[in-house]
Amino acid sequence: MFQIVVDSAANIPAETVKEYNIQVISFINYVDGKPLVCFDPDLTPEQEREKGNEYYKSVAAGHDIKTGLVSSGEFEDAFKKILDKGEDILYISLSKNISGTFNSARVASEDLLTGAYKDKGRKILLLDSLNASLAQGIIAIYASEMRAQGLSIDEVYEKLQSYPARMNGVFTVGDLKYLSKTGRISSSTALVGNLLSVKPILRGNKDGYIVQFKKCHGRKSALKELINLVCNNVEDPENQILGIAHAACYEESLYIMEEITKRIKCRRFINTSYDYCTGSHVGPDTIALFFMGKDRELSN
Repeated sequence: MFQIVVDSAANIPAETVKEYNIQVISFINYVDGKPLVCFDPDLTPEQEREKGNEYYKSVAAGHDIKTGLVSSGEFEDAFKKILDKGEDILYISLSKNISGTFNSARVASEDLLTGAYKDKGRKILLLDSLNASLAQGIIAIYASEMRAQGLSIDEVYEKLQSYPARMNGVFTVGDLKYLSKTGRISSSTALVGNLLSVKPILRGNKDGYIVQFKKCHGRKSALKELINLVCNNVEDPENQILGIAHAACYEESLYIMEEITKRIKCRRFINTSYDYCTGSHVGPDTIALFFMGKDRELSN
């Protein structure tokens, strides 16, 4: 038996975490110096959405927001509890080119497997999703489905090797200033872009970096482009789980889901409030979509 573990950037709703028996190690953000645990396993979808709306209102109002990093010590504590139950671990991480989380997990696993658990035959396997949010989370869900089919941890890990190169994440933002704060664009570009209502489409590239894909003029144009990108690039949608994450723009997310499902059929569509860790870097009114394609090279 093995446990599938993610960090809370995987953005899996609490009820879905329970459904698929996935363990979440939560980031902690700080709002005006007060800690905010980013994942609460007991929230309903409505409560998650309400809490997300409150958080992104704080971001928009200019409150002091700081994101934390899950330390190697925190990973070690969480991993030990699983290992002590006689279970192995498959950890699926936020892209190491976005965050230091993967490295923290790597350090923890090496310390455990060369230390207290050296001769106990336990395994900790780490998979870099090379992405964020539900692109990471959906891979974990697929892993859980494979586990339920009776595959071993090694078999699941082997099958997942090709998934990061095919799992796409595309998104647009409400205000360019949040991208300028993280260095994705310059402050002058953000200022001019906001004045001209330029809305970029961004994506996670094959190396796990967030890059600009194209520019749209106006919000409606950007949302239409997101819909087209999914419908034109998704592979085998009837057997796929699609994801949408929104930062306090639920009604728009419902519109996008409706438009996509008019054109393609998918096995499941997960809609959730954008996780606070990565969401604080892209800002309120961000809409992101996640799907499996043949690769990460998108066509319009």
